[in-house]
Amino acid sequence: MTEMAAPRARTGGPKDDSGNVLEHAIGWALVVLLAVLVTSLGLL
Repeated sequence: MTEMAAPRARTGGPKDDSGNVLEHAIGWALVVLLAVLVTSLGLL
């Protein structure tokens, strides 16, 4: 009785979709926006 190997689950690690510049740019823009918001509200 042979068992078929299950397909590997995609975990969203760095090897899955590396090189997507738009996603990286949007992510960094959100980080900067959050940092500006936190500092302007005096939460830090």
